[in-house]
Amino acid sequence: MSGMTLGVAIEIPEPFGSVIDAARLGYEPSVGRMPAHITLLPPVDVDSEVLPGVIEHLSAVAAQLEPFDVSLNGTGTFLPVSPVVFIALSRGISSCERFESLVRSGLLSVESRFPYHPHVTLAHDVDEEILNRAFEDFTDFRAAFTVTQMQLYRLQADGWHPLQAFAFATR
Repeated sequence: MSGMTLGVAIEIPEPFGSVIDAARLGYEPSVGRMPAHITLLPPVDVDSEVLPGVIEHLSAVAAQLEPFDVSLNGTGTFLPVSPVVFIALSRGISSCERFESLVRSGLLSVESRFPYHPHVTLAHDVDEEILNRAFEDFTDFRAAFTVTQMQLYRLQADGWHPLQAFAFATR
């Protein structure tokens, strides 16, 4: 059996996504990173043979979901528990929490290291100076958009690649 690493996320749309991505590269220069996103399922290792079942599961979940509005508003941090600075959600939190619990079921039922808290990561596992800069740079950041789909990603040697988008049911 061969394995793969998958993740499920809500991509941050333009023009906001590229602004966040450019800043993230300044905080943590790395290639192959997933575009700016709200995680619904952090990286999980699965056998390649279960991919069709995962796609079927996510299709079924997406069919239960309706588009919802998200507002991003300023920054937050998980310090001292975890060295992470993020953009906070001020609208859409309960929808993300519901969707995360539906995604993290069936074939994708995995334990979480931390309680789920929807956010958009700016910087993690970097020195304090960079964390502070990320926090300050986005303190006044505001964005609002409607989420209409989630994306399945696969981690490969050169980074994360989208495998399939799952559109939510229409309102």
